[in-house]
Amino acid sequence: MIETRPEPADFDDVWRDAAARALAIDSNPIREAPDAAGAEVVRYTSLGGLRVGGWLVLPPGEFTSVVIVAHGYGGRAELDQRWAPEDAAVFYPVARGMLKLSQSDAIPSFSKEHVLHGIESRETYVHGGCAADIWCAANALEEVLGVRLGESRGGMRLSYFGPSFGGGIGAMAVPWDARFDAASLYVPSFGAHALRLAEPCVGSGDAVAKWLARHPESWKVLDYFDAATSARRLRVPTIVAPALDDPSVPPVGQWAVAEGVSPKFRTVMTMTAGHRSYPEEQREMVDYARATRALFAAR
Repeated sequence: MIETRPEPADFDDVWRDAAARALAIDSNPIREAPDAAGAEVVRYTSLGGLRVGGWLVLPPGEFTSVVIVAHGYGGRAELDQRWAPEDAAVFYPVARGMLKLSQSDAIPSFSKEHVLHGIESRETYVHGGCAADIWCAANALEEVLGVRLGESRGGMRLSYFGPSFGGGIGAMAVPWDARFDAASLYVPSFGAHALRLAEPCVGSGDAVAKWLARHPESWKVLDYFDAATSARRLRVPTIVAPALDDPSVPPVGQWAVAEGVSPKFRTVMTMTAGHRSYPEEQREMVDYARATRALFAAR
């Protein structure tokens, strides 16, 4: 039987320090004119001085909350507004290295290469930078929108939605930024590495498993980037939607993220499958999107 790995003793210290460094960054956002669909591009500075970007969509009237909508490991394919209340300002960031707003000559965009970038140390591992991109997105939004974010800080409600890759990165990022008031994580990746990497898959986990077979010393890095470990630190209402079957993200890791969230804060919505079509998909996604919008609109 494969056992989960113990948490690093300094796990909390490492993540708090990373978040503090990101929150101190001058995001220097540049806001471009809206395109034909009404989306503005916002480019901003993240950890390491890297310029990344995303799309900002504002409602017709005044906005009363802000939602960050992340993406999967395929990158940003569309601006899907079903995850946000109608009166929300919605930001769709693109993670570092990913096409097309955050591409970098230094970071590969293909998922099975991206997931290994900088894995030699926790200071350079790309997933730490991707979490910082979320924190720095909030920095940029406060400046661009002219608002203070985080109800617990006397500001406007800030929520996070992330699918797959974005779900795992969200589980890592949200606990360390007090501005976030709610989260919804769909088939989240990167949970319980020892368990998930022992399962066959066609996603980025396959590349990580093959790397570890040759470089077992990389466990000392990956142990800091386990979404299930970070999920235990979540202290905001969180919906997690793990799947019973998934060819790309082994369900054992998804459920580890869900079970990591304290029962006080979690709502679990079970999906029949992830990363593939199935007969119940439309009904399940409608229900899940409705629940997510209601959570994000809560006052």
